[in-house]
Amino acid sequence: QVQLVESGGGSVQAGGSLRLSCTNSALKYSFFCMGWFRQVPGKEREEVAHIYTGDSTIVYADSVKGRFTISQDNAKSTLYLQMNTLKPEDSAMYYCAADLLGSSGCKAVVTEGDFGYWGQGTQVTVSS
Repeated sequence: QVQLVESGGGSVQAGGSLRLSCTNSALKYSFFCMGWFRQVPGKEREEVAHIYTGDSTIVYADSVKGRFTISQDNAKSTLYLQMNTLKPEDSAMYYCAADLLGSSGCKAVVTEGDFGYWGQGTQVTVSS
């Protein structure tokens, strides 16, 4: 059974950093496509980054390239999102997502509908 538990959100001033964590109880048993999405009220959920845990192939949204880093720690069954140089427009509810898509399924473009497992979300607020 896949359970995703997120932590690490909070409030920070523009230019600051936060690190989000997502523990996947099944990560040590299978290779997953895992990603971070974010959503603000009234807007669609958008992808931030995703990683195929089998070979660590990573894709970032253009809006976060060079500022955010997604990584995995298989020993801890945890996915991370290191967010640096945060901007007010990064403020959103951040969600961890996972599914068994395989390397071909965890491709350059993934959508919300590709993922069947979701965390509860963690709020990130960046003030100017």
